[in-house]
Amino acid sequence: MKDLLFITHQTEHITTLESVAIALAGGCRHIQLRMKEATTEEVLHTAIRAQVLCIESQANLYINDHPTIAAQVGAAGVHLGKSDMSPREARRILSRGSIIGGTANTFDDILSLAAQGVDYIGLGPFRFTETKSVLSPTLGIVGYQRLMHQCKEHPIHLPVIAIGGITYEDIPAVMAAGMSGVAISSAILRATDPIAETKKIIHLLHTYTQ
Repeated sequence: MKDLLFITHQTEHITTLESVAIALAGGCRHIQLRMKEATTEEVLHTAIRAQVLCIESQANLYINDHPTIAAQVGAAGVHLGKSDMSPREARRILSRGSIIGGTANTFDDILSLAAQGVDYIGLGPFRFTETKSVLSPTLGIVGYQRLMHQCKEHPIHLPVIAIGGITYEDIPAVMAAGMSGVAISSAILRATDPIAETKKIIHLLHTYTQ
């Protein structure tokens, strides 16, 4: 999947739900609802509304950290951070066919997630990002190249998505390093025209499927 995963983000001028609508209007069809500081009730309330928007746009919604909420709202799946519930536990909560993604920063992380049957890996952070309060060591292009080489050697064939401070300008090098796609948040919402920026990113990513 050479595609964009949009991670929701709230700014001074844009709410989390508005960020979903922006990404969908730009043609993104993979949305991760991430609300780290919110209560479970707030996440559920927003997830219900986000799922309606995603259904209308024929897009997939993934809930960050909350497998139970993903199951409640009928989301496509869940994304689990390194300190969240294990993929094995989440699989018991979710419906058959649900997609589970996990965060990795090292090759040991990748091996562990692969052994637990995740469907994709979010590998990062690529560079420093303000959207995370606790940040693992940044990887950069050299880190991506090294880890993807290790994946080929073992072999591990899971889709690996680059995440963490990625911009439009980074995409060619990131994809050349062997990534299956990119996850972006701030670079879209801080753009002068977020919808146009989303379209531009998706168009560039789709050139890698040609």
